[in-house]
Amino acid sequence: MRTRLLPLLIILMAAVLLALGFPLAVRVAAAEQQRVVIDRIDDTARFGALAQFVSEPVEGTEERQRILQTELEAYDSVYGIRAGVFYRDDRPLAKAPASWALPAEGEGRAAFKEALLGRRSHDPPQVWPWQDHRIVVASPVVRDGDVVAVVVTDSPTGDMRSRTLRGWLLIALGEGAAMLVAVGAAFRLTGWVLLPVRTLDAAAHDIASGRMRSRVVASGGPPELRRLARSFNEMADNVEDVLEQQRAFVADASHQLRNPLAALLLRIELLALELPEGNEEIASVRTEGKRLAQVLDDLLDLALAEHTAADLQLTDIAALTGERVASWRPLADDKGVRLTLDGVPAVTGWADPIALSSALDAVIDNALKFTPEGQDVRVTVGSDGESATVVVADRGPGLTEQELERVGDRFWRSGRHQNVRGSGLGLSISHALLAAGRASIRYDTHEPHGLRVTVAVPRNPPHA
Repeated sequence: MRTRLLPLLIILMAAVLLALGFPLAVRVAAAEQQRVVIDRIDDTARFGALAQFVSEPVEGTEERQRILQTELEAYDSVYGIRAGVFYRDDRPLAKAPASWALPAEGEGRAAFKEALLGRRSHDPPQVWPWQDHRIVVASPVVRDGDVVAVVVTDSPTGDMRSRTLRGWLLIALGEGAAMLVAVGAAFRLTGWVLLPVRTLDAAAHDIASGRMRSRVVASGGPPELRRLARSFNEMADNVEDVLEQQRAFVADASHQLRNPLAALLLRIELLALELPEGNEEIASVRTEGKRLAQVLDDLLDLALAEHTAADLQLTDIAALTGERVASWRPLADDKGVRLTLDGVPAVTGWADPIALSSALDAVIDNALKFTPEGQDVRVTVGSDGESATVVVADRGPGLTEQELERVGDRFWRSGRHQNVRGSGLGLSISHALLAAGRASIRYDTHEPHGLRVTVAVPRNPPHA
């Protein structure tokens, strides 16, 4: 969720910074040009004052014209700015450099015509840093209310564009620093907002995995998420109470039924003494009674498996599997089934040794039960990096794709295996024992026929 929320916040903050940065950059460029234009207007006003009384070549104006020409030449040599005073018919009164002339068109001609109307140039087109343009400023020379000449300056813009670029660089650095601060704030903000969500997600995953005592500490984040965390804890408490009542009922019912069932079986045995030897009805009743006793025992084991917390320890999975295989080998030999163990000689994982042993017993017992004489049951110990695996593959009749979806359900048995002893709770007990220790069990088809059961035990510590 953070990977989706964080880019959205960063994009929004970047859009805000750009929306502020572009107008500021335009303002910096406009301010630099305005400063140049104002400076040129002041210069044209000074030259216009000198040219006011030499606008016509009459007697006594030669000295003033010489001074004006000297000022224009000095201005050009010092600042590199072309300047001149021109009559209304474009004839130059004085100019520097001598080769410069008014352009016939363009911005210079437009500024000259504007000055002839008695207006100073005050708003020439904006020159951007990537444009190698010049700024032309014209100012009228007025005498007796009439425009008799025009002072024109033609300025290079290299320095102005350099200053604009420096201003833009400062803006870019400021925007970059602000973006870094905004990204850091976004990380902190999303972390603060999503911390209760992550905690809630972890607690929900723990509960879904069978660790019903997991709860959320509602200590951080927005008030709405803290209230959600408290509501989640209340819901988890109610669910745990309901499941506890269910477990208690199953355990009590299976325990309380054992005594009446034992008494009933005893009475059946007493009645059998009065009947002929080999009576089929008595044999059938005995079989059903033993099956019912097995169901009650398995129900009690299932209730205990769901209720008992796992005691996780760093366990040698290969050694423990070898012990269980050795324990079941005599029964396999009696049935004529070859029970073999291979795989890695040593691999560790975090598991409850007792619970894992019980689960492996149930899986191996199930494999031996359905494997015909002369076939193999192969137990393989391995590792896939994050988990230690124990694979039990048999050569029994196996299960169909539809049956694989239901295997492990309580009391479920394939219709083809109804005559095989069992209660349909063995694999359910295995799943409950493994889930309490963060382990898992998976069922697949073992080609060409048979069932492959994979038990995966995490290799990482419980709170890694």
